[in-house]
Amino acid sequence: MRDLTELLRQLVAIDSVNPDLVPGGAGEGEIARFVADWLTEAGLAVAIDEPVPGRPSVIAVARGAGGGRSLLLNAHMDTVGVAGMTDPFEPRIEGDRLYGRGSFDMKGSLAAIMAVGAAARERRLRGDLIITAVSDEEYASIGTAGVVKRVTADAAIVAEPTGMAVSIAHKGFVWLDVETVGVAAHGSRPDLGIDAIAKMGRILLGVEELGRQLAAGPKLPLLGTGSLHASLISGGQEFSSYPEHCRLTIERRTVPGETLAVVESQLRAIIDEASAADPTLRATVRSTFVREPFEIAADAPIVTTVRRHAATALGQEPTLMGGTGWMDSALLADAGIPTVIFGPGGAGAHATEEWVSLAQVQQCYEIILATAAEFCG
Repeated sequence: MRDLTELLRQLVAIDSVNPDLVPGGAGEGEIARFVADWLTEAGLAVAIDEPVPGRPSVIAVARGAGGGRSLLLNAHMDTVGVAGMTDPFEPRIEGDRLYGRGSFDMKGSLAAIMAVGAAARERRLRGDLIITAVSDEEYASIGTAGVVKRVTADAAIVAEPTGMAVSIAHKGFVWLDVETVGVAAHGSRPDLGIDAIAKMGRILLGVEELGRQLAAGPKLPLLGTGSLHASLISGGQEFSSYPEHCRLTIERRTVPGETLAVVESQLRAIIDEASAADPTLRATVRSTFVREPFEIAADAPIVTTVRRHAATALGQEPTLMGGTGWMDSALLADAGIPTVIFGPGGAGAHATEEWVSLAQVQQCYEIILATAAEFCG
């Protein structure tokens, strides 16, 4: 326990704020070097994947003796920003809690899977155990997107914090831009101008109505329904002019079965209805970023194996859950790797006070190691 806690302290002490979230953020360079050196010293074969300069991920393999299945363990190294926090990179322990930025999301999990990698190397399992410590999960997940181009496995565990529940589904999302076009004119010439901002009003009403329809629709047992909201809006040139353009950014959260084509068709239907009511409305919609939802069957081998070892360690059957936020599990699943999500408890992800349960970090280490021992053989 002491060694695992010390490893976690060292990880939290490294500033790894994602620079795409916070301009000037430290990024993953220093923490990737630390992780790579630690795993190399533990005897794993280590490689660096750098899909974008300065944004490295670490791939480490505890080579198996042969004849077993391979298991990939995934955790991200980057964190969100630290505005409003006091001493975010000075980890402190109070009882069972270790405080500091990234302790919960998700350096507690990172420490656990690193320790599992070291233990697997000593045990010499039949199958390979692969540790992927990735960059950029908090923004665009370029880390895991790069990793799946280089490695594969028979199954994977994404060690995102789940409070010791077993997560088998989460939502995806689509970001979309809607633009309305008006006609610029002097504010005193309504006969010449068309107000692009006012034209967006009908579309906003349609977005609100679609949100109500989704919320009232069929609910998936672990995820509920899809949703959408207007995130940002901008437009106009100055006070005394009719605005020529207005842009609305929408986030659409999706559940399994809601494809990009479905989402885009729903937004086009809103625009078509608004245009039918107002022939002067000119509007377009385009998707700018897509992350698919994720699900795996509750009886998939990697799920049942994790659940069985968790039940033994915890003394009770772990809860099956679905997550609302998107995770790298979707990228692994899209690459054909059966994936489950399992990690420790705590609180304060993206908040000004963040902590992880040290006891649960230790339990996660034990459960994931037992899973690897069985799965890899």
